[in-house]
Amino acid sequence: MLSSTPRTQIKKGAHKAVFDRNQLDKIIDESLIAHIAIDDGQGPIVIPMLAWRVDNYVYIHGANNSRLMRYLGKSYQTCLTFTLFDGWVLAKSAFHHSAHYRSAAVLGKFELVGDNVEKDRLLNHFLEQIAPGRSHDVRPSSQRELAATTLLKMPLTEASVKISCHGVRDDEYDLDRPVWAGVLPYKTVVGPLQSADSSSNITEPDYSAAYRERWFSNQ
Repeated sequence: MLSSTPRTQIKKGAHKAVFDRNQLDKIIDESLIAHIAIDDGQGPIVIPMLAWRVDNYVYIHGANNSRLMRYLGKSYQTCLTFTLFDGWVLAKSAFHHSAHYRSAAVLGKFELVGDNVEKDRLLNHFLEQIAPGRSHDVRPSSQRELAATTLLKMPLTEASVKISCHGVRDDEYDLDRPVWAGVLPYKTVVGPLQSADSSSNITEPDYSAAYRERWFSNQ
């Protein structure tokens, strides 16, 4: 079960609230992009960042001199949001049009992962998540590269999930209106690969296992 705190209580559209922790994990794992809020004295800003999950933590990384990483490295409170868009809901009235989506908000503080060995392991975990087997094929990160990279983690202890998947909900007096109503699904398709190497001696890797039904050949 997800945590229940005053900050995670969903008030608008409360019927869309989901408390299954597995749904939070699935949204983070599929999205891999977090919009992160900070206010470092120059005004509030939300910055999109690559983010990935390992067990009960979410991780982000960036250059040591990054404005975002410097701010979050000081353990200020922040909020991460993840959103997956699944389709348009087309009603018989303009007012009742809506969307299908899965979204999550994670609140808390980041902490620094300072050990280069652990940093390397976690960065390779992310690489394996997006391209299985690739961490064994490419040149490993050097100690200098690892030292130039800030890696932060946040526990998934305070979070909320909201899922909209209920289809069309028209008013009764609109049901006989002669206009099509239904759902226009939206799907993200991954692949095919676009090679940056002209050599014909390099075998094209197969990363389809990471994307399953989203892989282009299965559409």
